[in-house]
Amino acid sequence: MFALFYYWHGIFLNDFIRIQFPISWFIVFAAITYLLLGFGMSVLFDSRLFFKIRSFWIKTLITGLVSGLGLFMAATVVHISLTKDLSANHMLIDLSWQIFEQSMGALLVFASRYLAFILNHEQAE
Repeated sequence: MFALFYYWHGIFLNDFIRIQFPISWFIVFAAITYLLLGFGMSVLFDSRLFFKIRSFWIKTLITGLVSGLGLFMAATVVHISLTKDLSANHMLIDLSWQIFEQSMGALLVFASRYLAFILNHEQAE
């Protein structure tokens, strides 16, 4: 997620040039944010909300959708967006990107958890 974030804002949109404080602070804050987001995804994946959903892919997609929408709404409400003059088109593109980014992050979080589960299960036998 962090790599996709860095690509989107740092390379594709070139937003980092507008930051008014040291870039190192921004990178550290972003890294902490994405670690917390990954933890939140892991908690959501194990929540009772998903107890009846058996499909790994559906859980991943829903978690990415919820996380992406939540991150987008928080950034929009607090107005942390680094882009000036937001249009409805820009917001729709940003929302789509956030959902994609968080879905890819959820896929990595859950795939690594699944792999760890399999490895632990094999070692227990």
